[in-house]
Amino acid sequence: MDQLILGRPASRQQGQAASGQLRKLDIRLPMETGQADYHLRTGEQRLAINGWVGQRIRLHSSGQIHCVECGRATRKSFGQGHCYPCFSSLAHCDLCMMRPETCHYFQGTCRDPAWGERHCFRPHTVYLANASGLKVGITRGTNMPTRWLDQGAIQALPILDVDTRQQSGMVETLFKSHVSDRTNWRAMLKGEVEPLDLIAERDRLLAELAPGLEALRRRFGEDAIQTVDDVAPLMIEYPVLEWPRKIVSLNFDKTPSIEGTLLGLKGQYLILDTGVINLRKFAGYQVSASAEAA
Repeated sequence: MDQLILGRPASRQQGQAASGQLRKLDIRLPMETGQADYHLRTGEQRLAINGWVGQRIRLHSSGQIHCVECGRATRKSFGQGHCYPCFSSLAHCDLCMMRPETCHYFQGTCRDPAWGERHCFRPHTVYLANASGLKVGITRGTNMPTRWLDQGAIQALPILDVDTRQQSGMVETLFKSHVSDRTNWRAMLKGEVEPLDLIAERDRLLAELAPGLEALRRRFGEDAIQTVDDVAPLMIEYPVLEWPRKIVSLNFDKTPSIEGTLLGLKGQYLILDTGVINLRKFAGYQVSASAEAA
């Protein structure tokens, strides 16, 4: 596979190191560059790592895991960094967060009604994105473009504003009969993604799903679901020097020490010449990280 460069890596940073409780990568999108800007978070440290691309890095997990919510030690991480008691009791870990249309607030069984009122009864956006092909998704309006960066999307387009999370889940369910709601992470990491005409895809889907959307508007009110038609698709680049030919998944539970040349950053993944690792999966792990010139 030919080497592919998207944007320019930041200036090289040598001799930098960080250690502490791992959290998901902090990714931002400076509008002046259009390229994702990555920071590694360990404990209280927040370290810029775009400049690590092209350098040899070392990651080491001590084997200690602490819940990202309550801080207690746990032998196993649940739901991206939680101990089992938190995972089984917190509202933001409930199944309805993954499937909003199954919201059970009105049945009186919400794990934390006050939390649900703050986070779920607020506007959400239904969007189209292209991370490994066309997909539909939902997010809070305040979570754009972070949601798309976490997925490794190269394009994204908001298409509908919806009053509540549950209603947005019902809208997403309509779309899932015509388009996937999942990302093929292997294709995403191989760079096997062709640009799409998201405006044309939006118009096609809205036309095909018009009867279903109208039924939801009759149920929840005409203003509950509104079309977003004045926004252009967002284009996103990532700091990648070379796409892997073969995807080898790395795992701290099996290999506590991981080393290799960092070839790129995409989604929540580090792409090394020795394999790829999803750092979000290991939130709560006690990890040290360092880079040096390759």
